[in-house]
Amino acid sequence: MKKLRVGVLFGGRSGEHEVSLLSAASVVKAINKDKFDVVPIGITKDGKWLTADHAERLLSGQPVEERHLRAGDPEATPGAAVLAKGEAVVVPPEPVHQQGGALAPFETESHSLRRAADRAINVDVIFPVLHGTFGEDGTIQGLFELADLPYVGAGVLGSSAGMDKDVMKSLFRAAGLPIVKHVTILRGDWEANPKKAEKLVASKLKFPVFVKPANLGSSVGISKARNPKELGPAIYEAAKFDRKIVIEQGVGGSKHKAREIECSVLGNDHPSASVPGEIVPGKEFYDYSAKYLDEGSQLIIPAKLTKTETKKIQELAIKAFQAVDCAGLARVDFLMDPKTRKIYLNEINTMPGFTSISMYPKLWAATGLQYSDLIDRLIQLGLERHAEKKKNQYSR
Repeated sequence: MKKLRVGVLFGGRSGEHEVSLLSAASVVKAINKDKFDVVPIGITKDGKWLTADHAERLLSGQPVEERHLRAGDPEATPGAAVLAKGEAVVVPPEPVHQQGGALAPFETESHSLRRAADRAINVDVIFPVLHGTFGEDGTIQGLFELADLPYVGAGVLGSSAGMDKDVMKSLFRAAGLPIVKHVTILRGDWEANPKKAEKLVASKLKFPVFVKPANLGSSVGISKARNPKELGPAIYEAAKFDRKIVIEQGVGGSKHKAREIECSVLGNDHPSASVPGEIVPGKEFYDYSAKYLDEGSQLIIPAKLTKTETKKIQELAIKAFQAVDCAGLARVDFLMDPKTRKIYLNEINTMPGFTSISMYPKLWAATGLQYSDLIDRLIQLGLERHAEKKKNQYSR
């Protein structure tokens, strides 16, 4: 039986570049080599698409040479001149290892232009292990759609809506889902009149508040403002990363810290939810350093909830998944008031951290689906979604 060729795409220009490398390395290590040949595709921080040997260097943290995929550069990419003739979209990279392992060799009988057309993006499905801007926001998904390539995860709409916290909350509200009070301001408005923007927040919300860039993940750029004096610096930090800033009222007030509950969702049109888990941050809240740099945060799986609370969170997770038209996978995050035990939907992550010890796969492992099998299922879901889309008629 012919193996499927899976292009594992990683790196990228976002602030979550390093997280992507960790996730992709775990996927490449755990994927079923009896069923899949893996083609690594790396993107550097400055947006260069790397050949497979250089992609492997990027993945392992080694120095990367300047050779990369670039249309119209025959020296850097043999055969790229065929682009002008419309014979190929991208000439795929050559792997560094020609024997065995996770990296399967391409058929490269010749580097001539005649053979280049036969070698264009020779993969059956793309697994985009990209987090944040340009990877989780619908941009790369649009490229896959134009190339008519099956891929893992949410489509253009689901990805972009899931990334933009302002739009996401609007969709959640329209679906009748419980969300915290929030205010969205534009960077330009704040720069033009910071006092007016700060006054608006103070009039609508109670402190403490959380200030976030609307479009980013892994808690990059997020700050907690306990009082009006801390609000300005928090907005300044968030504004570095996006033109829209979302300010949310803290759950539990100043005396009680919210419980952070997460639930993994898997599927396409009829998704299912995992057991919920709880994160107890080692710091005041689960920011970037608490997630990836500092020790002390605890993952409690399953979360200590009643059966009714567990069922409610699973139902809300699926509704949130459907509200943004998600597909494949998503991790849905909740906040629970520790005093009233009221549950609020916080956000959805359409390409969550995907190392073997990340919350998304750990929740599925606790539900009965192990990491390697989860990767297999996600690839199947990507192929199924592509097959469903192929039923569409695009002309009369």
